[in-house]
Amino acid sequence: MRKLICRDTIHKRVQEIGAQISDHYQNRPFTCLIILKGSTVFAADLIRAITSEFMDIDFIRLSSYCGTHSTGKVEMLMGELEKFRGRELLVVEDIVDTGTTLSFFLEKLNEIKPASIKICSLLEKKEINKGRVKIDFLGFDIKNEFVIGYGLDMNERFRNLPDIMVYEG
Repeated sequence: MRKLICRDTIHKRVQEIGAQISDHYQNRPFTCLIILKGSTVFAADLIRAITSEFMDIDFIRLSSYCGTHSTGKVEMLMGELEKFRGRELLVVEDIVDTGTTLSFFLEKLNEIKPASIKICSLLEKKEINKGRVKIDFLGFDIKNEFVIGYGLDMNERFRNLPDIMVYEG
């Protein structure tokens, strides 16, 4: 494993993103919709960095990975989307690479007609995403390498690492 982004750099950037989100929503109610499981560590830090009394939090579980490879098939494992009709949504994702998972989810979200949808992702592989999914609040653009740590996993392992590491298994 090779360290890609250290915990101090992550913490500083999360604070900056939290300030941007706070400025964007100001005194408007919005739902921070956290995509499980990979986003949990990032989201926990992010929501504490957002200074809004009008934010509520919800969760949804999506998956398209098995090991280090995308299966190409997205599974929506839990959640009821109808409750988000007419709401301003901030979708919190850990990483956007191909954009397959998020594109699928955004299509389903748009069917229930929320007031707005903004995307916050800790990481994006722009060379793979190629603009398919527009990230409104981005932590870091990274190369096409498989990363773990800070909530990101490889078969449910390594989520607890405090830094973002390149998995070289």
